[in-house]
Amino acid sequence: MLDLALLSKLLPFLLALHFLYKHTSNPLRLIPAAHPLAPWTSLWISYIRWSGRENRTLKEAHERLGAVVCLGPGEVSVNCVAGGIREIYAGGFEKGIEEGQRGFNWYGFFANYGGVDNMFSMGPNKPHSARKRMISNIYSKSVIITSPALLTQTISILKSRFLPILSSRSAFSKGDDPTVVNIIPILNAATMDIVTAYIFGLKSSSNLLNNPKDLTWFLDLYNSRRSFNFWPQEYPKLTSWIRRWTGYRLVPQWVDAANAEIEKWTMGMCKRAGSLALQQQTYGINVEDSPSVLQQLSSSLLKQSLKDKPAPTADPAANAREMQKMARTLELTTASEVLDHLAAGFDTSSITLTYAVHELSQNQDIQSQLRRELQALTPSSTRLPDPKTLDAAPFLHAVVYETLRLHSAIPGPQPRVTPTHGCKLGSGASEFYVPGGVRVSASAGLLHMNEDVYEQADEWRPERWIDLHKLSEEKRKDMESRWFWAFGSGGRMCVGSHLAIYQMKYILYTLYSTFSTSIVDDTNIEQTDAYTAPPGTDELWIKLERL
Repeated sequence: MLDLALLSKLLPFLLALHFLYKHTSNPLRLIPAAHPLAPWTSLWISYIRWSGRENRTLKEAHERLGAVVCLGPGEVSVNCVAGGIREIYAGGFEKGIEEGQRGFNWYGFFANYGGVDNMFSMGPNKPHSARKRMISNIYSKSVIITSPALLTQTISILKSRFLPILSSRSAFSKGDDPTVVNIIPILNAATMDIVTAYIFGLKSSSNLLNNPKDLTWFLDLYNSRRSFNFWPQEYPKLTSWIRRWTGYRLVPQWVDAANAEIEKWTMGMCKRAGSLALQQQTYGINVEDSPSVLQQLSSSLLKQSLKDKPAPTADPAANAREMQKMARTLELTTASEVLDHLAAGFDTSSITLTYAVHELSQNQDIQSQLRRELQALTPSSTRLPDPKTLDAAPFLHAVVYETLRLHSAIPGPQPRVTPTHGCKLGSGASEFYVPGGVRVSASAGLLHMNEDVYEQADEWRPERWIDLHKLSEEKRKDMESRWFWAFGSGGRMCVGSHLAIYQMKYILYTLYSTFSTSIVDDTNIEQTDAYTAPPGTDELWIKLERL
């Protein structure tokens, strides 16, 4: 009969032996560790993430230890191209693996409507590729640059909403002085209005620029959730288990309510655009009211659903229920997808624009150089420059790209999982074998600080992007594509990158061809240490002087 007293004495020893065996058999123990506890437990890196210090901690670790760093017994960070992002992201490592595998449901946090996946939240690559094929064309540069609907929408928003707000006293002004404005909410509203106009059509989209109360409502909902991301993102099952069995919520109930309100708001735009699209078939609509993205996505999803639906049965009621179920699935899938597009599209672009305005307002010589280029484009009083002309403006391009580099809107790690057979990361003497099922990631905020590629990397220097053709081919490729990671790389890089560049250039054109800007108050403007990194404040007060 088993001696329970003896077992109780042996149990700690047996657990220690098991723990030691797992450590000594783990190839990650050979990789330089960011912390002495890293090879033994993931609690250290979890604490760093929970306390909001991940980006700065990874930066220090890579500076000290090299391109490949162990963060936990099942996690590695890389900061290199060869043996790093080339293998992981261009190599198509999955975002997630089978349900039940610990730690790799990280992107499921970005699903909407009770867990309905979108392109970004999808773990496996296969369904992501199928979804991306449905909409990649509508976001391609050739379509963005030549879209009459997008250009008309952009003209309307910037000329009839954005400029009037900057030209007179508004809810964004400081007291009675119309020349001093808080530019951050204005940029939030402008980017949201343009993104949703392209998705839903102008008539069905948001109008946050002209409705400050709606803007405040939305931003309060959207931003209030940021500090509660850790538990449901890093430990979704634990979060759910604690709530189910103890009733304790690691995430307050009002966060769920905020998500539900944003989802309801998005669904409203979907339904308005859908109704207008039906009218279009009979009566036609104005080009600016065309729901470019929604139309492309909805028709593609419908074709796929009709292709996959089961054959009709002899029961009419069952067939009707199946059609209702399919219609509801289509509705939620469409809404989840476009919600991800509009959230990412407005958030990242407005962060980038905030820092572009901040940097230009501190560097008057660079601002003057940009203004001379923009004013030379000489559009008519009611129109904006042609998209191809604006896109080709070299100094405007330099300002946008340098801001994307130094102030990455998403500087945090982009996790992937190593394939079953494992892989090798790093190069030369610092090449390491990493087994399958390990969480691996790279970060734009680290890649963009490589001094060998971007000299004086911690300085905002738009001139580094001018005359790239004078550089060697290798140097140019390093700067423009290999190490520039504002939109990621590989098959899962940002599908909306061209729309983001388009709207940022037009907003900067409209602002700086009309006004000069200078700083009034930039308290706490530094970026937060987070995956998506907005400023530490929602206020950037600038002075506008009309030219």
